[in-house]
Amino acid sequence: MLTRSRTLSLTEQLVSHYAGQIRASLLAAGTRLPSVRDCARRHGVSPHTVVAAYDQLLAQGLIEARQKQGFYVRALLPPATALVRHVRDATPPYLDAAALLRGMMQPLGHRPMPGAGVLPADWLRNSFLSSAVRRVVNSPAFEELSLHYGEPMGDPVLREALARRLQDVSIAVQPEQIVTTLGATQGLDLVARTLLRPGDAVLVDEPGWALEFARLAAMGVQVLPVPRGPEGPDLAAMARYCESHQPRFYVCVSVLHNPTGYSLTPAVAHRVLQLAQQHDFYVVEDDTYAHFAPAHATRLTALDGLVRSVYISGFAKQLVPNWRIGYVAAPPALAERLTQTKLLNNLTTPALLERALAVCLEQGQVRRHAERLRVHLEAARSRSAKLARAAGCRFVSEPAGMFGWVDTGVDADVLAQRMLDAGWMLAPGSLFYAQRKPSTYMRINFATTQDAEFWRTYAQHVRALRA
Repeated sequence: MLTRSRTLSLTEQLVSHYAGQIRASLLAAGTRLPSVRDCARRHGVSPHTVVAAYDQLLAQGLIEARQKQGFYVRALLPPATALVRHVRDATPPYLDAAALLRGMMQPLGHRPMPGAGVLPADWLRNSFLSSAVRRVVNSPAFEELSLHYGEPMGDPVLREALARRLQDVSIAVQPEQIVTTLGATQGLDLVARTLLRPGDAVLVDEPGWALEFARLAAMGVQVLPVPRGPEGPDLAAMARYCESHQPRFYVCVSVLHNPTGYSLTPAVAHRVLQLAQQHDFYVVEDDTYAHFAPAHATRLTALDGLVRSVYISGFAKQLVPNWRIGYVAAPPALAERLTQTKLLNNLTTPALLERALAVCLEQGQVRRHAERLRVHLEAARSRSAKLARAAGCRFVSEPAGMFGWVDTGVDADVLAQRMLDAGWMLAPGSLFYAQRKPSTYMRINFATTQDAEFWRTYAQHVRALRA
């Protein structure tokens, strides 16, 4: 509700409200604003006030009017020259992804956000990381690590520690096959830049991670969405794509898939590798949530032995998001090509932090920290699932891992906009599809949806939308 003020008229307050959300990218380009009547009801003003506010937003170039459709947020960024073809008036996916990421990095307040992709800071706090940094800084290696770029593939001590760690998940790899990166996100980007050219086709899980769709689209790559089910990708759909498009690789989250929480079964994993062999494409396995999953979970790379597969993981989710340390394990020849791409784009990676992480891995501190997080996450998942069901949500998949994939029963984009007005950032289901389309689904973070106040506000808005 707006308030009457001597300094700002109701129209000016309404303009400021929506302009602030649009400029902060909390309302993504292509988002439909409320109708004039709906907006008037929500903010307790007259339709005339809303019309005047929308006119000012139009004049500022922040929104556009579409005949017989309403008012929509305009793109503040120039569209890429070569994007995947989308339905008419659809939003380029990188703009949707940017809105979600910006909201995660610039939280609305001190309370945790249901749409966030990270764990609460209180869960991540520890003393062993700072101790490891001090140990490296006080060692004879400090000068060498600081005054030189270091090895292009990454710190050798860390790569040896990572090779030993991968044995725990049945992946046999040599340190020379590992390239360190600025997080798993850069690992995926390195693989894409190394293997793809504009116009190439790539298989992706759908629903899937919005950032991956955005990156591929911005590169001018043809995204081939493969429906993801409880056992894995739709093999029939994948086979049809292989016959007609000759994909270069398949990006897959085998374990604790984001956003559904699904994990691959051995039978489906075996068939995926058969298709990769038959149609000559790589399988790129994103194991970002490895620390929250059992070691015996089915991983494509373990079955394939890094012959036609690439393994990517990192430590941002379970340690400190801002250290940005990840890695890629690949066949030897491809590892060398990835190193060349890394050199051209980033020169090197932060050797001091990599060496400190190696110390933590060797002393077992990362493993023990991950065990504590799994205990916290299990308790949070149980509480969050109960609150979600009590608020009327239906889980599309059995709750597992860090995220829940739920059906709200209403247009999740409209719901997300209303919840944003109330100070809660959601991750509506439309963000997780290669081509944005209306959805009743949303992704929740179990660690950040334990607040009963959020679920009360959520239920209130869902009831209003249904009415």
